[in-house]
Amino acid sequence: MRREDMLQRLGEPGAWDVVVVGGGASGLGCAVDAAARGFRTLLLEQDDFAKATSSRSTKLVHGGVRYLEQGNIPLVMEALRERGLLHRNAPHLVRNLPFVVPRYKWWEGPFFGVGLKLYDLLAGRLNLARSRLLNREETIARIPNLERENLLGGVLYHDGQFDDARLAISLAQTAVDHGACVLNHVRVTGLVKRDGMIVGVHAADQETGTAYEVEARVVVNATGIFADGIRRLDDPATAPIVQPSQGVHLVVDRSFLAGDAAIMVPHTDDGRVLFVIPWHGRAVIGTTDTPMPEAQLEPRPLADEVRFILRNAARYLTHDPTEADVLCAFAGQRPLVQEPGAKSTKELSRGHLVLVSDAGLVTIVGGKWTTYRHMAQDTIDHAIAVGGLSERPCVTEAMPVHGARATEGLPDHLSCYGTDAPAVEALIASSPEMSALLDPRLPYAGGAVVWGVRHEMARTVEDVLSRRTRCLLLDARASIDAAPVVAALMAAELGRDGAWVTAQVDAYRALARGYLL
Repeated sequence: MRREDMLQRLGEPGAWDVVVVGGGASGLGCAVDAAARGFRTLLLEQDDFAKATSSRSTKLVHGGVRYLEQGNIPLVMEALRERGLLHRNAPHLVRNLPFVVPRYKWWEGPFFGVGLKLYDLLAGRLNLARSRLLNREETIARIPNLERENLLGGVLYHDGQFDDARLAISLAQTAVDHGACVLNHVRVTGLVKRDGMIVGVHAADQETGTAYEVEARVVVNATGIFADGIRRLDDPATAPIVQPSQGVHLVVDRSFLAGDAAIMVPHTDDGRVLFVIPWHGRAVIGTTDTPMPEAQLEPRPLADEVRFILRNAARYLTHDPTEADVLCAFAGQRPLVQEPGAKSTKELSRGHLVLVSDAGLVTIVGGKWTTYRHMAQDTIDHAIAVGGLSERPCVTEAMPVHGARATEGLPDHLSCYGTDAPAVEALIASSPEMSALLDPRLPYAGGAVVWGVRHEMARTVEDVLSRRTRCLLLDARASIDAAPVVAALMAAELGRDGAWVTAQVDAYRALARGYLL
């Protein structure tokens, strides 16, 4: 997957069947679906794949225990089914993770036990593992550093865990494997209309400034929190449909979560659930649900959100995390669909919505990572009708994601490559420069940087440290220290000069400081 090859295809004459705007979960899913059906497909992303919301999730592929409690059975059933399919189609990226719901009151056992048995039942044949009640000793064995005062036991259930940005890269590769052209750092600047109908897009390469006019039979707006901006390119008077809701996560050392299971706290101060999750050798604590006035590409955690997470986590952990323990604080904004009468973003549906404008712009909003495949199927079904394309069935339900292969025995930072892992390992072992760690506090070596440039369209230091590797989220300060090494390796691959290296390091340091408290 080389950007130079994709740019050459972009410049070729002829109309595309489907042009997808946006390179997050929904856009990449749409590109995969359309390409797999045999349509000539182009995806354009203004920054990098999964730059915004899609790289800042809670790292869960889940049905949504909270939605079950709210009585949203259809959404839970859809998500549980998609969880099972993704676990099957991307075994290198999605794994079964046990969760413990601690019980401190007698009634919590039957209440949560029955609820999670229903969770199992709704998953059907695609269930990951059965839930069960734990006594006090079993609960402590699972999570030795759980607060023990008044602890009665727990409920064990299972959900999926994944690496969101790495799944995004694998989906981009999957789309290319099926003939799509995907490009990052190409911004859509306008819509091309003829006789009042959309027949393409104007786009600009953010690296060179080169402008393109691209013909399309149908344009799909899959830009998440920025969807209203694209809709206004179509109709400046259109009413907004997206309500951004911010979710914050804190990353701390793995010592704050001893044992092999995650913790799910069912009730926090504001009625949300709170997760403490093992991920890439760290513990991730989150999340919040804060309505935001506008969409932001680089949202920042609010002080109240940080205090909320630390306060609620401290109630369940024997070693209370503090701000000084936070290795990274990251925020993402959910593209929730506005609903009349909703009093808070917690009440807004996590379901998706497909809209078609009078000019034929197909917009997908809402949803979540877990249901990306079904969202894409629904969107492309609409796109076929709008664009007058030939009817072809969706084939992604049983289609493996690029790299699909169980990779037991490999550490997380290598297992995510799946079938590409042996080649990545060989590159890392090829020279001392490739095998040297970027920083002693991080698991990644120089070879991962070069692989990201050669095969995964990494163009900036941020692309590498934030999404090709997860250095930024694992330890923001360590990633800042690693930036000069990464920039030098990338410059050698991309043919950049010293001025580029300096500018990249400075830009990355400025960005990464926003992930420190």
